[in-house]
Amino acid sequence: MVALIPMDADDPALLRDALVRAMDGGPALGFGMLADAPDWVPQGTAVVIATSGSSGVPKRVALSGEALRASAEATAVRLGAGRWLLALPAGYVAGLQVLVRSYLAGTEPVALSGRFSPESFAEATLSMLRPAAGGEVPELYTSLVPVQLSTLLDAAADASVLAALRAYRAILVGGQALPEPLRERAADLGVRLVRTYGSTETSGGCVYDGVPLDGALVRAVDGELRIAGPMLADGYIGDGALTARNFVRDEHGIRWYRTGDLGLVEDRVVRVHGRADNVIVSGGINVSLDRVERIVRGVPGLAGAVVVAVDDERWGEASVIVAARGEALRRSEAEQLAHARDVVADELGKHARPTRLILVDELQVLASGKPDREAIRRAVAELR
Repeated sequence: MVALIPMDADDPALLRDALVRAMDGGPALGFGMLADAPDWVPQGTAVVIATSGSSGVPKRVALSGEALRASAEATAVRLGAGRWLLALPAGYVAGLQVLVRSYLAGTEPVALSGRFSPESFAEATLSMLRPAAGGEVPELYTSLVPVQLSTLLDAAADASVLAALRAYRAILVGGQALPEPLRERAADLGVRLVRTYGSTETSGGCVYDGVPLDGALVRAVDGELRIAGPMLADGYIGDGALTARNFVRDEHGIRWYRTGDLGLVEDRVVRVHGRADNVIVSGGINVSLDRVERIVRGVPGLAGAVVVAVDDERWGEASVIVAARGEALRRSEAEQLAHARDVVADELGKHARPTRLILVDELQVLASGKPDREAIRRAVAELR
């Protein structure tokens, strides 16, 4: 067993040193730990991360140093090595991997100071463009969630923000599906994005632009995506039953992580359709809220919208669109809803149409930058 130390991720420099020790044998680091967190974890554990809990109760995911290294090394093979900007909380796997990649590349990451903003992003990025000791400007990389990217693209009329966005060899975008309008806006501005797919259980993104990283295997079993490879977590601390349910071995002894995501693999390209457990039954017909949300986000003015389930007297269950007021009001609320309903009906059928559009001053988000779906759902339920 190895000691587990609750870790404050606010100081990246201190965290980086502790992370190096954790990856070399311990003590292990715990992020987002609750009061009942254990003092000891299995030997080989480097970090324990409590998942964001955007749709339920957080799980304590145990990652080994070998898994973190495998993920970071595969990223370097795919993208190249360079200097990273830490724009996400280091207590989440996407932020933590920025530190791991920097350590393996022998570079010092730069962390944003204060709250994320276009100004702080531009300032930190431009400071990284100064030549290194050898006179060369390093390749730059960072990881963002879609809401951060949207904020930066909205501010891209500022020359310094646009220059900063264009300075990166690759901006990894993950944590949730990347809306197509955001991807198109970035491409039009010459911003190089890489869509990532993965989770804490896979040491972060392990599929880049639909293609698995070296060492990662992805297949669909009964419509559910499963992932294998050296970057898999060891399991969940204190929950052997969940570990056994989510991590399974096939007839060849290969260990697979059951993602809970619906999708398929065609010509080695992974296509994610949405969460298997984010499905409602409306009028007796199954409706994937992830698919509804992906379509809704393609509607002008709704790129950052969230779709949640509500009880419905007539249909049993229905869906509601929740969007930030400033973004959505490009036409009247009724017109915006009618447009979104028409688009969803065209692609999924009339049964999948959202019933309402609710405008809020600001969408509730988690510290990771992802929408706090459970809080949004509860707020919508109270409104009804």
